[in-house]
Amino acid sequence: MTKRLIISAIALALSLVSWAQPKELTLEDIYKNGTYAPKGINALRWSEDGKSFYTLEHNNETNGVDIVLNNIETSQKTIVISASQLIPEGQTTPIIIENYIWSADNTKLMIYTNSKRVWRLNTKGDYYVLNLTNGHLLKLGQGLEPSEMMFAKFSPDGEKVAYVYKNNIYVENFHGDHSHRTQLTFDGSDIIINGNFDWVYEEELHQHDGFRWSPDSKQIAYWQFDTEGTGTFYMINNIDSVYSSLIPLPYPKAGTANSAGRIGVVDISHNPQTRWFDIPGDPRNNYIARIDFVPGSDEIMIQQLNRLQNTNSVYYGNSHSMELDNFFTETDEAFLDIHDYIHWGKENKFFTWTSERDGWRHLYKVSKDGSKIEPITAGEFDVVEVVNVDIKNGYVYYIASPESPLERYLYRTKMNGKCKAERLTPVGEIGHHSYNIAPGSKYAIHTFSNSETPARYELVSLPDHKVIRVMQDNKQVAQNYAALEVPAKEFFRVDIGEIVLDGWMIKPADFDPSRVYPVIFYIYGEPWTSTVQNRWGGNNDLWSRYLAQEGYIVMSIDPRGVNTPRGREWRKCVYGKVGIIPPDDHAKAVKKVIETYSFVDPERIGIWGWSGGGSSTAHLMFKYPDIYSTGIAVAGVYSQYLYDTIYQERYMGLPSTNPEGYYNGSPINFAGNLQGNLMLIHGTGDDNVHYQSMEMLVNELIKQDKIFSMLSYPMRAHGIYERENTTYHLYRSMLKYWLENLPAGGR
Repeated sequence: MTKRLIISAIALALSLVSWAQPKELTLEDIYKNGTYAPKGINALRWSEDGKSFYTLEHNNETNGVDIVLNNIETSQKTIVISASQLIPEGQTTPIIIENYIWSADNTKLMIYTNSKRVWRLNTKGDYYVLNLTNGHLLKLGQGLEPSEMMFAKFSPDGEKVAYVYKNNIYVENFHGDHSHRTQLTFDGSDIIINGNFDWVYEEELHQHDGFRWSPDSKQIAYWQFDTEGTGTFYMINNIDSVYSSLIPLPYPKAGTANSAGRIGVVDISHNPQTRWFDIPGDPRNNYIARIDFVPGSDEIMIQQLNRLQNTNSVYYGNSHSMELDNFFTETDEAFLDIHDYIHWGKENKFFTWTSERDGWRHLYKVSKDGSKIEPITAGEFDVVEVVNVDIKNGYVYYIASPESPLERYLYRTKMNGKCKAERLTPVGEIGHHSYNIAPGSKYAIHTFSNSETPARYELVSLPDHKVIRVMQDNKQVAQNYAALEVPAKEFFRVDIGEIVLDGWMIKPADFDPSRVYPVIFYIYGEPWTSTVQNRWGGNNDLWSRYLAQEGYIVMSIDPRGVNTPRGREWRKCVYGKVGIIPPDDHAKAVKKVIETYSFVDPERIGIWGWSGGGSSTAHLMFKYPDIYSTGIAVAGVYSQYLYDTIYQERYMGLPSTNPEGYYNGSPINFAGNLQGNLMLIHGTGDDNVHYQSMEMLVNELIKQDKIFSMLSYPMRAHGIYERENTTYHLYRSMLKYWLENLPAGGR
């Protein structure tokens, strides 16, 4: 064999070896390169007839985007709005579309752009309206400061737009190529909020847009908040100037004063005057959770939660006479959740309502006067989400998972409640399925994923669920992931005596059952969410697989009280005992895992979590030091007195009536029991769980003479991702801590 042939043969052999070896997962690929980040199908909107949908598509000539109508039956694409139509006068490039809204008559298009972040979301920005009749593009709010308008929306007749600017409400009437602006409220300030929400309403009641147009376009109903008397929390920015600056945040902490909220109605006229509903009860000790006009009427449905959030008083408010009628009330011995699944039947004879009154979350039909309530769905399962209420054809479409709380499937039931639930998701693809159903319910965008499959989006027909077109298969991401050859996530159950809990584990690729391995448990453990679900978990899941690659077994177990479809008792047994029952469940489960699996090293048990999971981690490290030897707590609440009124009081009651629960539910009170290795991580700009929480725990640990580690991220918020290199640095730091304090690998 010649020298050249020998070299070629060696090169071929080396290339085959390289090809045969699985690719290693790296933190760079997860957190910097986006190698395993699935693509979505953002900005898809259904047409009114449900037979077409709109998409945003790049225009090479203008470097903008066109709005394109996609006909489902013919597959024809039609540009309905060209990027060239979206170039403002005096500019050369089109507006960047961040969101868009059609007027009800489809004669105008409103575009949201130049947004900026307010707490969680980008809710301030600029708005333009394109008149489709004459092609004129008008910028709203002429003369106002840029990127300061909020929640602009068309009136039902399409002749006006209302919006919030600096906590006041404005309306603009269109006149040809111009508009006339009228200010409707005048008392907006840093203290008085009109048409918007304070921090706690936005965070815990998921409210953003604080006003509603009347069906006849002549009135606006809106929330007003008086924040005076609410405690102000100050965050400190130490890094953007040589002098620090204070960031004031009105934030009601558990047991303290809330903002005073009320509902006003203002007529759209040249001399607007607000009239106020006299809703019973102290406005600082009740929450106006929802308001909406009853279709085609001058009545407003108002939902008022009491401070304990165990009573929802529902009123009709007449927007002219301002009379109130408390026609319906929902109660629960523990707490109530607000569900936005109200749909009105023909001639407003009934509306749909979600309740757990029979022990499971189901959809009901309530008569207009509230005197009669009938079940639409029934059975020993939870309705996870109502996807569509098709009044015309008499069906409700919803997500449920009667067989397993780890999965999600589409069902439909007749509105009369007289037929069995009909599963529409085909049997076979086990995991999470979600749907965006078109008007008329003939078509839907179907999204599927499971723990080993990144999200796939497809257009399907209903009810046969036939795939018409794959919109995004994320094939490249799936191939990148498959090349890793990482072990699959294994789901299991743990019987702790009182209850059976769900869990999952990921083992190292070179797992040897004859050896013992360290285990890192990932936990949340509070009522907001669940960690044990059969869905694509994104970067958080990839982090777990990376740790498994490094020689750890990674597990997660859901204790009672987490948000998963296992019935009312499962979710609400923790009322008054958050931070008490869930950590106890988890500790019992870990003991059972150690007994059950011989490959688990009881001397190397780690625990970590974020937010509520940070709180749970601290609880477990302090209360069960004989089980957990190393923990990382990120952005945790360490004293329940430090968190906000709505969340903390919903699940724990008032501090004044449940002092024992607040004490035992706050890990700071047990810090003196720390024996293992604990790392605390927090962002100093966290407006949700304040940096104060970590500082108070640090102070207590010092007082108790406990050695620990801590890492602060300057001016990062609750997600700790802002500014350059933050996320990558965070996970590298956690990896270093695990490797140094919880030795990896089998023994």
